[in-house]
Amino acid sequence: MVNVLPQLTRFGGAALNLLFPRFCVGCGKEGVFLCGACVSSLPHIQPPVCPECGLPQSDGSLCRNCQDWQADIDGIRSPFRFEGAIREAVHYLKYRNLRAIAPALACLMADYLENNPLNVEVLVPVPLHKQRLRLRGYNQSALLANELGKRSCLRVDETVLVREKYALPQARTSSVAERRANVMGVFTCRGRGVNGKRVLLIDDVATSGATMNACASALKAGGAVVVWGLALAREI
Repeated sequence: MVNVLPQLTRFGGAALNLLFPRFCVGCGKEGVFLCGACVSSLPHIQPPVCPECGLPQSDGSLCRNCQDWQADIDGIRSPFRFEGAIREAVHYLKYRNLRAIAPALACLMADYLENNPLNVEVLVPVPLHKQRLRLRGYNQSALLANELGKRSCLRVDETVLVREKYALPQARTSSVAERRANVMGVFTCRGRGVNGKRVLLIDDVATSGATMNACASALKAGGAVVVWGLALAREI
């Protein structure tokens, strides 16, 4: 079956709303992509968390995976667990071409940053390899970064970080060690857009944190002084 949604986006939001009415991805209620009830029940990650990877940690100390990990990223944070309505929202954004949900999800990320501020200057989305970008047609992390940039007044740089090598999706790896090896040397920092800057990496979902750390390695090689990561959701 031909996917007609990308073609229909050219006709603007009105045509899309007529043919594909907005509905809550959590409960199916018409009118919004995430209704108030579903937003209220989203699975928040509550502190204390591991100061490095951001996973829940009862005493706020480094978790077992981070104790022996010489990470380049300064820390990873996520508002939500990757389950329930937030999982459905990410799947619609990422795999079902529902780009129009990005503003609503970015609002949730902006709310998190307002309540948990990070000292950063520029937003950098985790890039896709050009082969995957060509197949999907867009980078969901870039959509989130641009919408978050509008709400936070932070500059967005989509060009400085490049995924040079094609790697298996992290979901297909079976261990933290495999995930770290899978993305080693995959990213490159181009130009001097982050030289001396404090960067916030943006992604839709974080698993082990290996992808964000590989991105941080490349950005620091390009002169970034601090690199934090913010993912909408986190696999726990």
